[in-house]
Amino acid sequence: MEILTILIPVSLFLGGIGLIAFFWAMKTEQFDDPEGDANRILTRDWDDRPKP
Repeated sequence: MEILTILIPVSLFLGGIGLIAFFWAMKTEQFDDPEGDANRILTRDWDDRPKP
């Protein structure tokens, strides 16, 4: 039972880091894709180079 005094704070800390990383990704628009993967697979155009 003494291990819980270590595991609970460590798990809360790691969960907090994950939550902060998620909010950072949302703020910096990491999930925005105006072209859309669904539209991209339907076109015959090849987009081999990433956008700058």
